[in-house]
This record gives sequence, C-alpha cells and structure tokens, in this order.
Amino acid sequence: MAVDSSPPPVNEKFAKSLEFIEEMTMNPDSVQESVLAEILTQNTHTEYLERFNLGGATDRQSFKSKVPVVTYEDLQPEIQRIANGDRSPILCSYPISEFLTSSGTSAGERKLMPTIREEMDRRQLLYSLLMPVMNLYVPNLDKGKGLYFLFIKAETETPGGLVARPVLTSYYKSDQFKNRPVDPYNVYTSPDEAILCVDSFQSMYTQMLCGLFMREEVLRVGAVFASGLLRAIKFLTVHWRQLAQDISTGVLNPKITDVSIQKRMAEILKPNLALAKFIIGECEGENWEKIIPRIWPNTIYLDVIVTGAMAQYIPLLDFYSGGLPQACTMYASSECYFGLNLKPMTEPSEVCYTIMPNMGYFEFIPHEPVQSRLVELADVEVGKEYELVVSTYSGLCRYRVGDVLRVTGYHNAAPQFKFVRRKNVLLSIDADKTDELELQKAVENAAALLKEYNTAVVEFTSYADTSSIPGHYVVYWELSGDAPGGEVLANCCHLMEESMNSVYRQCRVADNSVGPLEIRVVRSGTFEELMDYAISRGASINQYKAPRCVSYTPIVELLDARVVSAHFSPSPPHWTPERRV
Repeated sequence: MAVDSSPPPVNEKFAKSLEFIEEMTMNPDSVQESVLAEILTQNTHTEYLERFNLGGATDRQSFKSKVPVVTYEDLQPEIQRIANGDRSPILCSYPISEFLTSSGTSAGERKLMPTIREEMDRRQLLYSLLMPVMNLYVPNLDKGKGLYFLFIKAETETPGGLVARPVLTSYYKSDQFKNRPVDPYNVYTSPDEAILCVDSFQSMYTQMLCGLFMREEVLRVGAVFASGLLRAIKFLTVHWRQLAQDISTGVLNPKITDVSIQKRMAEILKPNLALAKFIIGECEGENWEKIIPRIWPNTIYLDVIVTGAMAQYIPLLDFYSGGLPQACTMYASSECYFGLNLKPMTEPSEVCYTIMPNMGYFEFIPHEPVQSRLVELADVEVGKEYELVVSTYSGLCRYRVGDVLRVTGYHNAAPQFKFVRRKNVLLSIDADKTDELELQKAVENAAALLKEYNTAVVEFTSYADTSSIPGHYVVYWELSGDAPGGEVLANCCHLMEESMNSVYRQCRVADNSVGPLEIRVVRSGTFEELMDYAISRGASINQYKAPRCVSYTPIVELLDARVVSAHFSPSPPHWTPERRV
C-alpha cells in the first residue's frame, strides 16, 4: 500500500509535541550545554566525579579535559559495588533504582546499566513524540488498533537486592505504561495481562489470538525487532488450528493457565464461527505469502526495527507483508534513549535518526584512526562516521556505547544519523578483522546464487574455527528450502570470500594465514533452538537478536550437532596489492 510521504496539515492534538521537537533541534548545542551542566550539577558529589577534581565546574572544557572516555569494563568495579548493595553515591547522586540489562547477544554477556526513576519520565517523553511524527505521514491511526507483539522476561535480583531486567521489561512493568491514559492513537489489540505474562508461549498465544479476533480493526502490525515479528508469524503457521478452534468455540486453550489472562480473555473472546472458518481457509493451504494483509487487510505499515543486523529480515518481511512499508520509529538502548526517526515511512535503507539533545550529553569519536578528538553533537560532519559516546543523568560519564553512526543530514540544526553497525569485530583469525556489516554483505552476495534454486538463507551466524592451522571462517546457514548441490554451495563460499575486505583476501592469498571459508548448512529450526537456549540462559525475548558470531562452546556444539552438509571455498579469492576499485 502506497503511503503519502508529504505531511498533511498538523493535527492540533500533536502540535505541542511537534513544537517541542522543533525547539530542541533549532539550537542543539545550547541544549547540550545545559544538559551537561544539569548532569554535572546533579552528580557533582559522586565518588566517581570527585576523582577527577572538577571542583564543581559544569562547563564542557573542564569536563572533557579531566573526565576520561570509558568502556563498560572500566566501570565494572563501580557497577559491581552498586549491584552488591553499596548505596553510597558512587556514580549518581540519586539512588539507583534498578539495572537495565543489555540483550546479552551483542557482546556475549549481559551488561548491567544503572538507572534512576527519573529516567523513566525522560524515556516516556521520547515515546510521546512518536505518534505525533507518525501522524504527519499516516493520519487517522485513532480509527483502529495496533497489533504489537510485546514481551517481558523474568527479572533477576543482584546480590544487593536491586532488580536487573531489560529496558523494555522495565518500561512495560512501570506505572507509566500500566497506568497510561486512554489514547485512541495508541490502542493495542494485546491486553496488558498478555504483555505482562512472563511465560512466552502463553503471552504469544494470547496476543496472536486477540490480533486474529480483532483482525479488521488492525491498522499496523509490529514488534520491537523484525526478528520478533517473524517469530510471531512462524507461531501462527504452527498454531493456527488451535487458534481457530478457540475462536470457533469462544473457549480459551487450556494451555493458557495464567489466571489474569484467563479472566481478561473471558471478557474478550466470544464464539465466531465465520472468523474461524476464514482463518482456516487462509492457513490450511500452507501458503504464507502476503499472510499479513490477507489476515489483517487494513494494515498500513509494519512497525519494526530493520536497521543494522535486522536488515537481513527485510526480504522475509516483504514476503509475508506483500511489501508493506516498514517503519523504524526510534533509536534507543539500555544506556540511553537517543532519538527518533522524523521520516518514519522512508525505505529501510534510508532510515536515519535525529538525536534529541535533551536526552543526554552526546559526543562522537571520529571513525578515523588519525583523529581521536571527540566531536560535539553540533560539530559532526555529513558523510562521516562516528562512534557514539554518552553521558547520562543516571551516572554514565563519557561512556562508549559501541554504535557506529554515519551523519546523513540535518533537521534544523540537529544532525541526523544512519545506524551503521556495532563497533565490535565479529571474526578474526590473523590480521584479518571482519565486522558485522561486511559479513552480512558477503552472505547477501552469496545467497543471491540460491534464488534460481527457490531457496534462501533464513538465518546465519559465524564462528572463527582455530582448531586447525590455519584457522578459517565457518558460516552456519539455515535455508528455507531444499539445499542445492554441493557445487553451488561451494561457489557460495567462494563468492563470500570475494566479498570480504582486502586484509582478509591478503591473508588467504599472500599470507596463507587464513584457510578456505566453510559453509555448514544446518537443519530447519536450528536458530529457533538457538534462541530458546539463549532465553533459557537469561536473554530477553524482546531484545533477542540471533548472534552474528558465536564462540561459546555449548552454542557451537548445538550448531554442529545440526549440520546436514559442509562446503568449502574451492579456490582463493582475488587479491593484489593494489586497492580494489
């Protein structure tokens, strides 16, 4: 469905929010100066800041000249003390209310990010700006509902008694979410009881059931990440018969044992034989192409993150949705909520985010080896890439987030950024260093060879196999159809190597320090098992992303136990000392 990209007249309901965005982006440098002064004034007597002898100074020059840029590992001793129960003002003068955990798959371990209650209001402010912006491009969303698959995970407790949970679990369990005022522009098909159910099956089942029951009211379909929405569609392909049975009889599946869900669904679920027959008719043929608009015919767009590693899911989303627009609305992490997409209906490849200068104090490390001086938000240059550094009201000071961003333009005086990748290197055997973007591009190039065989790469991850000399890259592929012949997959290996950077190709050709790349095809469902394993170890279903590289032995063993065929690159890639044009 085509969506008009030119904004209609401003809705009076949202005028104040849009004015706030304009105000914040007119002079972001002034806002940033004020934000830093507020942070330093608030936390001036913390143990951490007192180490650097700021003497109460709140100006940028004093801060940048005395306070170092840090990583999580630098702050880990202080964070561990807080986790163990030390309530003195170590990082923040306000009491740490809880820890927000990282996804656990981006860097291999769950990081604990301290936060304060006041931060919830700041996050809520950013959420409140999303619909006013979306309404500029897709009006009348108050005429229907959103089918969003939202989940929480079971929270843990640190030795000192503080809750540790993912940022979205924190938000969904907050008073701001649970007691949110009725807003016709933000009505979900999913009842809160389902969203707040820690059992992922019962939560997903109930949310899908409600989405089906209210199918004609749905105007947008979404999840946090693209992978989450695809997991929901996969759930439908497996459980449609039982879902249709519930709708036909008006009786909830006995596997749903959560009392609060049972009580809420007794109010919602009524027998609807015609709807049940419709769902059976759409699903029994096992044809899932365009299933989203077939089941939810009034869907205008998908609301999912498809930037970064999630970009690989765009073709599958197109398949299931018939090419519906995919809106990426905001940019946030456990450390800080950063900003929003002011043109949410643009193509995924064109998505850029405007960092709101009131959310924290932002600095940028130029992604150039010869340039190490940090740059202010107002001083970044279009076309250049930077690593994001943030200082927050919760006590993080000059913290390296690990995201690499490219400046694409401006909204008023505020720069806009495209998310490029996580800074972490994925694979390295010798001098070679392959990052997520390079690996994903190589997989995409190689996967193009599979099209004529009516199959595709559903999911992938990688492993640096150093059990033999020389070591080599192993890339695990799960395919959507029957695997083509060995020669085709060997050619895929070769094309992946041709797609790698020059250092990798030099290691393969001139140095012989890296062996031929290997593709191991795993059986269908392997990556579902991998996610289930990660969730069993504490990963959040909301934040879970299939890891693009694995090293943890049990995970490697899980993958290797499901390999159905292995293929190697038959010849070295092309390499010369000259730069490739």
